[in-house]
Parts: sequence; structure tokens; C-alpha cells
Amino acid sequence: MSKGLFILAMLLFAAVESVNAQLPSFKLKTIEGKTIDTQTLSNDGKPFIIDFFATWCKPCNRELSAISEVYDEWQKETGVKLYAVSIDKAQNANKVKPLVNQHGWEYEVILDPNSEFRKSFGGEMIPFVVICDGDGKIVYKHNGYTEGAEQELIEKVRELVKK
Repeated sequence: MSKGLFILAMLLFAAVESVNAQLPSFKLKTIEGKTIDTQTLSNDGKPFIIDFFATWCKPCNRELSAISEVYDEWQKETGVKLYAVSIDKAQNANKVKPLVNQHGWEYEVILDPNSEFRKSFGGEMIPFVVICDGDGKIVYKHNGYTEGAEQELIEKVRELVKK
């Protein structure tokens, strides 16, 4: 096997491995101040979405608001749960709860002020979304948001529910 093919094979293997990886472990706080271990995020055997955002990120807010409009339907159909993870720095954490309340988002909100949880997935830009299956394995990652992209998320979740 040529050196180039070997490197390509290793990269593909690494990509598959990172997608099927378990959640990393970080101790973070919810907006209510409760400490959680990110490795324990779950949804009673059903798929869940982790959506990284920041208060100042307009595409993030549009994405979470668009999902919010259909979230009840998604939950009834698939049982999916969404964790919204703010990467706002510690000094701006006090802006997160008012934003969530203003938009009426009914997600469990977690604070990741050093972006360590987000960076552990290789997510550079936000919004950054990770979908996990019912066993907590990472099955999908996506950067950025364009209007209507939430449809792609629910399609991925539907595929998981059918399995």
C-alpha cells in the first residue's frame, strides 16, 4: 500500500472512530447552577442533540429558535431531547438565562465557559451540533446554520429511532 493510501485509510478510520465515540467527561454547570458530568448526558435510551451556541451568535439563536418552533412535535414523534450548551465566557454567563427565557427555549441549558466540551468534538465554529444515539454514541456532527437546516437534524434523529 502506498504511503498516501495508508494515510487516507488512517484518516478515514479516525473519522469513523470519532463519530462513534462516547461523550467526553467534563464537569460543567447548568444555568440553574447544578454541576453535571457531560459523559452522563442521556435521554432514557432515545437519541439526543447537543447544540453549542453563544448569546452573541445570531445564527445560533436563529437555529435554536427554529428548533424551538418544532421541538414539541419532534419530542412527540421521536422522543429526542436537546441540550443547548452555551460557550459564553464566564463573565457573560449571566446573559444566557435571560436570552433563554426571552426566546422561551425549553431545552436543558449547560454552560461551557472555556469551550472545552465543544473543542473535544473538534467543533471550531458555532453553531455546532452533535447528535448522539440512545446509547450516547456520537453519530453525527454539523457546523454552521442555514435556514431549514433543522430538517436535516430531525431526519438524522428519525433514522436513529427506526433502527
